[in-house]
Amino acid sequence: MRYDSDDALDRALFALPLEEPPEGLRASILTATVYRPVPAFSVWEIAGICALGAIGVWFAVLIAAGGGTLFVHTIETIGQNFTQAFSNVANLAWAAAGIATATWLTLFIGSQPYALVAERSARRGNR
Repeated sequence: MRYDSDDALDRALFALPLEEPPEGLRASILTATVYRPVPAFSVWEIAGICALGAIGVWFAVLIAAGGGTLFVHTIETIGQNFTQAFSNVANLAWAAAGIATATWLTLFIGSQPYALVAERSARRGNR
């Protein structure tokens, strides 16, 4: 069946009595959504801070448990590995090439937000 007019149904729906909303409903909705304070840290930042704290506590316990010489030896080994890796001419050449490429791209191309690029292309299309 096909109805061309739903006026009678509309009148019946609008004639139904509506219950009044509870006091403070609008204020509580706004407080929970729009006026909610922004958290100081995101979840990823909190996870990173906790991970760094856990590593710091682990180092402190390692040193306090008598592993001070082992800790110093580990730091010396890490330092020797970094020195060996960065004293290699090929590694330094690749690092310099990467830094030069990143600098070139940043200076001459620049970073353009997607919103500006889309706006610019939209203006070109409307001409």
